[in-house]
This record gives sequence, C-alpha cells and structure tokens, in this order.
Amino acid sequence: MESIWKPHVVVATVVERDGRYLFVEEDIDGARVFNQPAGHLDPGESLIAAAVRETREETAWTVAIDSLLGVYLMETETPGKTFVRFCFVGRPLHFDPDQELDTEIVRTHWLTRTEFAQRSLQHRSPLVMQAVEAFESGVRYSLDLLHAELRH
Repeated sequence: MESIWKPHVVVATVVERDGRYLFVEEDIDGARVFNQPAGHLDPGESLIAAAVRETREETAWTVAIDSLLGVYLMETETPGKTFVRFCFVGRPLHFDPDQELDTEIVRTHWLTRTEFAQRSLQHRSPLVMQAVEAFESGVRYSLDLLHAELRH
C-alpha cells in the first residue's frame, strides 16, 4: 500500500529587539538546538494566530505579527518528511515571567546575529539563519498575501 505524502505546516517568528533576536534553546531527540519560536499549525487555526501562540508558548512573549518574512520548503533526511515553514516578523509586546514554557524548551535567549552564528552547529536547521539573513536584508511581505477560509 502506497503511503500518502503529507507535508508538515509550521510557523516561525523572527523577533528582534535592540539588535538582538529571540531564540529558543530546545531539547530535540536528546540534542540541544537553537531555533526561532516555532511550531505546528493546529486544526482550525490561522497562520498568524499559530505564530502568536507558538511564540507565547515557547518564550512567554506576546508578539504582534507585522509581516511575512518568507515561505520555506525543507525536505529532511527522513524520506517523505517535508516541512512548509511560514516565517513571520513579530514585534515584542509583553513578557509574562509567570508563564510556563513548552516542555522541550530549555531556555530563551536574546542573541545578536554574530552570537547566533557562533552556535552554527546547534542551529535546528539552515532555515533559522536564512530567516535572520532575510530579516536583516529588509525582506518583508504584506500579510495581505495570506488568504484563509476557516470553518467555524
């Protein structure tokens, strides 16, 4: 029987403040890696709502989503495991020091691009640095590009 290919839809948020970027250090399959706040789209959820939720759950920061940074396609070493990553630009609004973070999150970091680049062996994927580079080069797309019909 042939398996059905189902790409994973994920969202990520690049959040910059005073020249530093918000990253999560997470424990994935026994390895410590660095990533933007990111996660899977939930059923019935808009991409923007998912980006806000994932950022809050992983960092305790509430953000406003200002623009789309890009849509990235990544095939992993696992055959048939493909990710479609919608990456957004988020503006930090509020930090909740009492909020518990998702269980795989070890801690959050505000790092400069250079500090993050020095941890290149710990990047969750090449897409993480690509997103920082796109942000720094001024790439921004209007959220009007996104169209969704959610059933209620």
